[in-house]
Amino acid sequence: MKVFYMKVALFSGVLLLPLFAGAQVNTNGSNANALATAVPFLNISPDSRSGAMGDAGVALSPDVNANYWNPSKLAFIENNDAVSISYSPWLRNLVPDISLSYLSYAHKLDDRNTIGASLRYFDIGSVALTDAQGGSLGNFTPSEFSIDGSIARKFGETFSLGLTVRYIHSNLSNGSASSPNEGEKAGNALAADVSFYYRQGGIDENQFAVGANLSNIGSKISYSTGGNAFYLPTNLKIGAANTWNSDDSQFTLTLDLNKLLVPTQPNSDVSVPAGIFQSFTDAGLSQEFKEIYYSAGAEYWYNKTFALRAGYYYESPDKGGRQYLTLGVGFKYQEFGFDFSYLAASQQNSPLANTLRFTLSGSFGGTK
Repeated sequence: MKVFYMKVALFSGVLLLPLFAGAQVNTNGSNANALATAVPFLNISPDSRSGAMGDAGVALSPDVNANYWNPSKLAFIENNDAVSISYSPWLRNLVPDISLSYLSYAHKLDDRNTIGASLRYFDIGSVALTDAQGGSLGNFTPSEFSIDGSIARKFGETFSLGLTVRYIHSNLSNGSASSPNEGEKAGNALAADVSFYYRQGGIDENQFAVGANLSNIGSKISYSTGGNAFYLPTNLKIGAANTWNSDDSQFTLTLDLNKLLVPTQPNSDVSVPAGIFQSFTDAGLSQEFKEIYYSAGAEYWYNKTFALRAGYYYESPDKGGRQYLTLGVGFKYQEFGFDFSYLAASQQNSPLANTLRFTLSGSFGGTK
């Protein structure tokens, strides 16, 4: 078993990794001046298709990974059953054994209703814990996961709504990183997503689509008995996509805008609903615009068999600093697919450089 050494700082529920280019790094790859929330792994893109398109996906054509991006799109999937599994070695520029795994499933109940389920597991590897003075606190294997259940319903032939419920478990400390009197424990929380999807045009026609997903609306999460509770990464994602079809080709452009709906000050004690509304004004107008993150992507399919993808992700240097180019390919044979993505960023400045994602998917059960 591989072991790496780092100082663990549990700050607003964020596990901070070692100094990288002069600053600590959150487990989602952003720098330490990003908006602080607990369980940031919930906003890491899990699948290779969107991972190759700048982490954009809220308005892309529906597939089984809509469980993460926009569950309302599940109402438009073609096959009765679909399943996908994704894996990504994570932050390998810093540590050798962090990874994100994702399993997603969807089932059509009828022409209008579809249910989905998914599991995200974030393995943080084996950690040699130290205290502030550098004293050994032993080894520990922190991990986090979430389990989702979704339902999507189509209204007419162009519009759908989705609802997701989520259980979150975050185990970041074995209780030895600080005084036993603080009663450290694993964090647990419940959350929900609400989403919509609108599409003009049929499957083999030119299409325009818009979508939105308000995710991780839920209880705060606490890591100690009677201690502070921290905000989940409540996120608003809005996007649009346009697809052009010809006899043997398909080309898509898409753009997503994201904003975390949490207070700018991590120690704020307002309620979750108040924090969501406060997140639009508490940093000042210029800073609020910096808290919007942009994802743009392009996809080209030849003969519905081979795909090329590219994208770009931008986050203000003052609000996390993630900026990178993404590339990827996809292959489809009958009802099975394989997707791969590569994240290109500066080796010196980004802990996400050379991140890889792999996805296998399959559809079965015919169509309704």
